[in-house]
Amino acid sequence: MENLFSLIPTNRIVFASSLGLEDQVLTDMILKIQPKARIFVLDTGRFHPETYKVMQDSMKRYHFFYEVYVPNQKNLEALLSQKGPFSFYDSVENRKECCAIRKVEPLKRALATADVWLTGLRQSQSQSRSHIHPVEVDQDHGLFKVNPLWNWQETEVWSYIKQHQVVYNPLHDQGFPSIGCQPCTRAVEPGQDSRSGRWWWEQDLQKECGLHVVDGKLTRKKRE
Repeated sequence: MENLFSLIPTNRIVFASSLGLEDQVLTDMILKIQPKARIFVLDTGRFHPETYKVMQDSMKRYHFFYEVYVPNQKNLEALLSQKGPFSFYDSVENRKECCAIRKVEPLKRALATADVWLTGLRQSQSQSRSHIHPVEVDQDHGLFKVNPLWNWQETEVWSYIKQHQVVYNPLHDQGFPSIGCQPCTRAVEPGQDSRSGRWWWEQDLQKECGLHVVDGKLTRKKRE
């Protein structure tokens, strides 16, 4: 990553943080390399309180501010007025509509200002992400996508967290390997896919919010 920041203007590299374990590791790494790095959060307005505290504590520790992107107010007001606050439970289409408003559209605004998108994706997070590479071309957003932790194991992530005393979400200690919006995330049983607690009421093939696309296709694929 150090070479990346020396080759490309800092203002054209963005790191999308979900404030999860991997992203907290990368936040620590990135800010030690480039204190003025751009790190953004897509605040859906429905985070767990613990997630917001991770955000606040990280800003205090590293003496920086996140770029925060929120849903388009007009679109969100229309959704809530017409379908209510829990429409995403009714159908896959409704859930994708909610994700599109709260996450996908804000992401597009953030990425429109960059040439390189850093992520915390790992191959071993789930079978559906086993095909990711360290560097990819994101044709959907027209930029390079870099996954610095692509070949890390979960034990390596935790080792870094502990060794460097990185701030992390206490929900990870309560069975939440992957943390998204509060109404759409729950704890999982030991040994389950780390993403199985996200949108648990849907079939696996449909469980993607639309943020990560490779060659025009969503990164999550049907399990063999």
